[in-house]
Amino acid sequence: MQSVSTKPYLIRAIHEWCSDHDFTPYLVVAVRGKMQVPMEYVKNGEIVLNISYNATRNLNLGNDYVSFSARFNGVSRDITIPVGAVVSIFARENGEGMGFEYEGPTDGEQEDAPESAPASKDDGGDEPPPSRPGGGRPSLRIVK
Repeated sequence: MQSVSTKPYLIRAIHEWCSDHDFTPYLVVAVRGKMQVPMEYVKNGEIVLNISYNATRNLNLGNDYVSFSARFNGVSRDITIPVGAVVSIFARENGEGMGFEYEGPTDGEQEDAPESAPASKDDGGDEPPPSRPGGGRPSLRIVK
């Protein structure tokens, strides 16, 4: 019998905790292969996304994929992320959250990371999204 991953359940729980306490949930995603994310905001093979209800439309935190629509520089984009590519979810205000192991590409995805570009997502806030230190195991840090 195949074991069911706890990762999507933990993502939903931390997202709910952030929302209940008026924190802004951010998702750090390892971008590999042909993911449906705005590649111009990928830096060091990762993208940091604001997944609050205020910044997204039609947010679906499913067992296999996280999907939603969001505005990037005023242009609405549909985002689809495999749950296995989620590296962490945390609250912007205090840095509390959870890190995960990158689970690798699914069948049909390429392992090559895209070219890096400067990241500056327009999520309606005054601050740019926090960034993670690159390399090694995922870790969370407090962002002030």
